[in-house]
Formats: sequence, structure tokens, C-alpha cells
Amino acid sequence: MAFYQMLRNESLYPRGEASPGQAGWIAARLLRLRALLNGEITSKRQPDTLIIGSWNIRHFDGGRLRLPESYHYIAEIIDHFDICAVQEVKDIKAVERLVRLLGPNWDFFVNDSSGPGRGNNERMAFLFDRRKVSFRHLIGELVLPKGALPGDEQIGRTPFFASFQAGWFKFTLCSAHIVFEEQANRPLREDEIRVIATALAKRAKEADEVHVMLGDMNIEDPGDAGMQALVNNGFKAVPLGPTTLSGNRHYDQIAFTGPHNETNLVGHGVLRWQDAVFTDAEAEGYRSVAPTGGEPDGGEPDADWPRAYRAWRTHEMSDHLPVWIEIRTDYSNEYLLETQRLLPGQGRPPTR
Repeated sequence: MAFYQMLRNESLYPRGEASPGQAGWIAARLLRLRALLNGEITSKRQPDTLIIGSWNIRHFDGGRLRLPESYHYIAEIIDHFDICAVQEVKDIKAVERLVRLLGPNWDFFVNDSSGPGRGNNERMAFLFDRRKVSFRHLIGELVLPKGALPGDEQIGRTPFFASFQAGWFKFTLCSAHIVFEEQANRPLREDEIRVIATALAKRAKEADEVHVMLGDMNIEDPGDAGMQALVNNGFKAVPLGPTTLSGNRHYDQIAFTGPHNETNLVGHGVLRWQDAVFTDAEAEGYRSVAPTGGEPDGGEPDADWPRAYRAWRTHEMSDHLPVWIEIRTDYSNEYLLETQRLLPGQGRPPTR
């Protein structure tokens, strides 16, 4: 459970509930957010399952720093996952601050910066609840063989992978943030997705283990070439639906490949955080704390504040919605049934 004790510190959060930043204001919105998360995830969750989340948290935390209350809302969402891949990390201190709010049961890994240019000086992170997930001591970045992409380029934002286990379920996550702006004679979105999917499918077959590719894949529509690149490499893409606040882009995806008997999907979803925090109806309340009208670093609030507010709040939360899947982790019945059917001399099934 995310930590709330800080909200009682009056030097950080004044008492009251009438204005942004006040303890009562934040608490009221956390209660709304918890109700939304309970309805979407907690109340529907089945026993012996794993919740895997992914979220592109916009410029986390670069440029204009987020309001302190936004960290509480982000932590509340991630706390309802067991493990979460985060894209667009700009500052490791932001991740450390987030994990402090998640509490001592949570841990994290962050990869190196992808550098300027297509890398946009971004990192990726895995955050996980050690009570639900254990790290299996394999972590790295995906480096391509020579000639895999046009111009012998590497992927702009280096994919980040790590191996974990939950119950009987062993799996490897690979977080990706696919290039957005496409240029002639340089790798396209579909090219980056194809080479990652090809490499992961090969690894999954060799290890006989589920590999999950997740993140901001900048897929416009389920029928586009990027999605086809996943399918052509044997990935099952979860039908999540649109993942942008505008509701018309399918940028964020979760897809998996590997042993079919170990990918029992029991749930999935996209969380519309804007129905609980930074709602449309709250635009006027945030006008006084907004430093800018559409630009993240200074200026006066826009004359058309209701319009500017919808852009401003994406720098507090994100311009992407969190996505998640629920996977079954207990295969003990299947193991025992297989053992029951063994005949003399057949040997033993593989141990877990």
C-alpha cells in the first residue's frame, strides 16, 4: 500500500481541502482514485495472478517539475500493479522519490540514458513489489547485430529487459519506447518493433520462457505495420484499445510470446486516471498553481485556460494512460496432472 503519512506533515501539505496542494484536497482525490482502481482492478482480480503494468510517464521528471500531489497519484496507480515498466524517465531522482511513496516493499531498476537525438536522453525503469515478484538476476539492454536496421543504426531508445518470477510463472519483460518521428532512410517504427520482436521471440524459444514486450510502441491503429510486425513474430498482442487521453491512438501495447500453457491471460485494461484526478471539472481549481499557458517552463496561464489545462495536466500525470494485464501464476494442478499421466520409463516433467 502506498504511503500517506507525509500528508500529515503541515510544513509540506497545509491543512484544508479547498485548494490544490492542501492535505485534504489530495486525500479526497486519492480516495476517488482508489475507488476507480478498485473498480477496474482490485475487485476483479483473481487469486494466484500477477498484474503487469506499463506506463509512459511524460518527461518523468524533466523540464517543469511536477506538483508534489502528482507523485501521490502516480504512486497510487503503480501500487495497484505488481510490477510496472515505466518509459520516458528523465531523472533517476524522480523514480527514487516515487519508490519512497510506494514503500519499502518496492524496488526498482533503471537503465542508462539513451543519449541525445532519437534517444531524447531517456531512461526506462522497472518497479516491482518484492512481496509479489522476485528478480532472477538477469538484466540488460538489447543490442542489435550489424545490419539489423537501415543505416546499421541501433534502436533510438535502447530496449531494457529483466527476468522475474511470480509463483510458478517465470518471465522476461522487455520495455520499449519506439521512435515517434520517422525520417527517410532511417529506421521506421515498424522496423524497430520488428527487430525487437524477432530478438525476443528467439530468446523465448531458446529459454522456453514467456517474454513480454511492453511499452510505448507508437502504434497508431491495431491494423498498422507495427502491430503486424509483432504478430508476424508470433506475439499475442493484448486488445487494450486506445491509450491516449484523446482516445484515438493505440500507442501503448503489451504483447507476449513463449509457452502457450504459461500465458493464461485473465484480465487487462487501460486506466483513465483523468476520471479521478485532474478531471475536466477541476480546471479552474488548478489555474492558480499552473505556471504556464501551454508551455512547460514559465509564462502566464493561457487566456483559454480550459483548453490549456488539458495540455498542462499531461505534464503532471502523462499524455499516456497506464495499461495492464493480469496473468495466472499457479500451474501446480497442471503439473500434478501431467505427473499422474506419466508411465514407467517416461522420466519426469521439468521442475519449476
